[in-house]
Amino acid sequence: MRITRRHAFALTAALLAAAPAGAAESYPSKPIRLVVPFAPGGPTDIMGRVVARIIGDALKTTVVVENRAGAGGNLGTDAVLKSPPDGYTLGIGAISSLAIAPGLYPKLPYNVATDVAPITGVGIAKGAIVAHPSVPFSDLKGLIAHAKAHPGQLSYASPGIGTSSHLAAEYLQSVTGIELQHIPYKGTSAAATDILAGTVPLSFESSLTTAAPNVQSGKLKGIALTARGRSPLLPNLATVEEQGVAGFDVPTWFGLIAPAGTPREVIALLNKVVVDGLKSPATVERFAQIGAEPMPTSPEGFDQTIRADAQRWAKLIKAANIHPE
Repeated sequence: MRITRRHAFALTAALLAAAPAGAAESYPSKPIRLVVPFAPGGPTDIMGRVVARIIGDALKTTVVVENRAGAGGNLGTDAVLKSPPDGYTLGIGAISSLAIAPGLYPKLPYNVATDVAPITGVGIAKGAIVAHPSVPFSDLKGLIAHAKAHPGQLSYASPGIGTSSHLAAEYLQSVTGIELQHIPYKGTSAAATDILAGTVPLSFESSLTTAAPNVQSGKLKGIALTARGRSPLLPNLATVEEQGVAGFDVPTWFGLIAPAGTPREVIALLNKVVVDGLKSPATVERFAQIGAEPMPTSPEGFDQTIRADAQRWAKLIKAANIHPE
């Protein structure tokens, strides 16, 4: 009989109460490795280190954070999924590596549907459309009007092809009928440098970590938030949806994952520990400082988020004929 992941989750839920503690009785008996698939200092790294502290404090163990950046998060994710499924190698999975990459790369080295054991969502980071002060518009209505008057002439920067920033721009074009020129960069630093210099007039930022200070200082114009809900970092900046594009919501989420086959008791223990920690006022405050919100879920809930966004972005990637670099 073929058992789907959804059936497996249902079976796990039914058996957890009756099953003996098993692997969880002696877990953890050695340090845990937590792989962050991006460079130190960014929102993913900050969230990962918060999760490492939560696990370490709750389980009285050492959690070593390992940054393995590359390929939009795919390199570090692959390293996690190819590790022994014993609960001692965990990873921060991002929307880029879990939901976007399967629809973008024809030969991804891992299969999200079969290789990932979701543990919980961790956080959602809000992004923003920002512009150089020289542009002749200050809100989304003005951007759309300018783009329609100059089709294909208004360019925007992104950290690279297939990033959540790139897809947010493609999504906006698909629902408004505007045509923008994409200028992909090799990462966020180079893109940020050129938008501040005015080399490229527009940018779709996946995080407010760097965007918010530049808007607050007047170095950039805030045009719109790309996810639902205002941000305390930019409380006066309206969302795309508030500015007339109904249903527009492009958050950048992150979650905790393990290799498929990790003992269900260990998954359940980690879920409880991390979910409790994400709800603490200290965690909420730390996430707010980087323009993010905690996203505690059940393993099944996180799995559903991955599946839903994978379908959504695969459809857009195909419709927009996006190919990896």
